Amino acid sequence: MSELAEVGYGRLSIEAVARRAGVGKTAIYRRWSNKLEMVMEIISDVAERKVPLPDTGSFSGDLQLLLMIVSTALQHRIASQIIPDLMAEAARNPQIAETLQRALRTHQQAVGEKLIGQAVTRGELPEGTDPEVAVDMILGPLYWRLAVARQPIGEDYLEKFTVAVTAALRATG
Repeated sequence: MSELAEVGYGRLSIEAVARRAGVGKTAIYRRWSNKLEMVMEIISDVAERKVPLPDTGSFSGDLQLLLMIVSTALQHRIASQIIPDLMAEAARNPQIAETLQRALRTHQQAVGEKLIGQAVTRGELPEGTDPEVAVDMILGPLYWRLAVARQPIGEDYLEKFTVAVTAALRATG
């Protein structure tokens, strides 16, 4: 992952990965036949990791904690390099695009079911709140700010964002 973050998918080579790992390239080729296979497994492994979904007892508490977890992940030194690079590569490579989309859908569906489902059950959000739309409202702007625009978030940004998203979802469901 470090090599991928440093050089990007286009310049990634099995030889460089082997050198970094301190092994011969045959050791890498025993596991993966090419760099696409290797990167696909990395994406799948990371995507399959369960992100702990918060249950603080309130929607705004859950939302703020989720935003903190996601913003920390998006600002991680390696992730902040890999994610934009793989998104660009996905535009050229259907296999990467499909793997990324599958990973994102799985994660977003889990977040929507738990976070929005809990809030509706508690009466904090209206019945019929669409989990898919809600998750897009929650994660989309944060992803845009950190991964695309690469703008830092201020000390009180997540708190303000939580208030704005909560108000919008309560008003519209």
